[in-house]
Amino acid sequence: MNIHVNANTLKYVSLLTLTLQNAILGLSMRYARTRPGDIFLSSTAVLMAEFVKLITCLVLVFNEEGKDAQKFVRSLHKTIIANPVDTLKVCVPSLVYIVQNNLLYVSASHLDAATYQVTYQLKILTTAMFAVVILRRKLFNTQWGALLLLVLGIVLVQLAQTDGGAGTGGSAGGNTVSTAASATLTSPLAPAQNRMLGLWAALGACFLSGFAGIYFEKILKGAEISVWMRNVQLSLLSIPFGLLTCFVNDASRIYNFGFFHGYDVFVWYLVLLQAGGGLIVAVVVKYADNILKGFATSLAIIISCIASIYIFNFNLTLQFSAGAMLVIASIFLYGYDPARANAKPVSHTDAGDEEKLLPRV
Repeated sequence: MNIHVNANTLKYVSLLTLTLQNAILGLSMRYARTRPGDIFLSSTAVLMAEFVKLITCLVLVFNEEGKDAQKFVRSLHKTIIANPVDTLKVCVPSLVYIVQNNLLYVSASHLDAATYQVTYQLKILTTAMFAVVILRRKLFNTQWGALLLLVLGIVLVQLAQTDGGAGTGGSAGGNTVSTAASATLTSPLAPAQNRMLGLWAALGACFLSGFAGIYFEKILKGAEISVWMRNVQLSLLSIPFGLLTCFVNDASRIYNFGFFHGYDVFVWYLVLLQAGGGLIVAVVVKYADNILKGFATSLAIIISCIASIYIFNFNLTLQFSAGAMLVIASIFLYGYDPARANAKPVSHTDAGDEEKLLPRV
């Protein structure tokens, strides 16, 4: 009985965690990029998030090794230095994630949080595309239908923005920005609002997200490395790429304003959220089945829309709502597995059934 209770508890904790991570990160990134005052350099925030992730994962690996310093050092040497081929494989996603995270900041700087949240769900399409091309995976007819609904929904959302029907700035239309965003224009580092740039950045991030996910499944599947050690590898290799990004894109601004220009408590909170949020999700996601993930993403979209109305003066229209509902429907339809739906219910009398009650990844 305790196993049943614990399984249900873990499911609800997973739902809450995934929902908050999906919703709060997008809202926080948008607020940080449009609030009054000095604007921080997003490339430095991405780099600092990698440093925080590295330190956190090193501590977790140290704990995994029984808090034995010698075992800890040997484990790092064995995994990273003595296994150069595996380490080099991780170089690809390390670069991809750095570029993706920078693109997400660009997107959050130019798209309101609700539009950003809905548009970023296009990563479902790119992931499916790479799964079919690289892994030769076959999709159900329902999944192809879900991808069509997803594209239609996102097109409706983007047209709502283009038509000026929805967006920040109330009734003034889609080309205006909120009071907070207007106030940031006094900052020399504040980005001018450009919806098309934000859209292309989101599309690029979706493309990279899909590729990175399938790359891991294709190249790194079956490796006996803990999730924490894998993140140590990723962060160690991401930091040089992050430094390169900082000085290629923002060298003059770093020289003129400083590396930590615009940093305050909220920016450090955002760095911690971006670094720690993904690690927390990596832990709880194994307790979340496709339906629960769909609920979490859908709730995050709804929360982002409601919060955007009050925080960013977002004007929610019927066209935007219809597009968002199509996206939410596509998420559930894509996660629907006809084979599992038609399967016989699990008998509770079997001695080994407790394990089967745990949600599948």
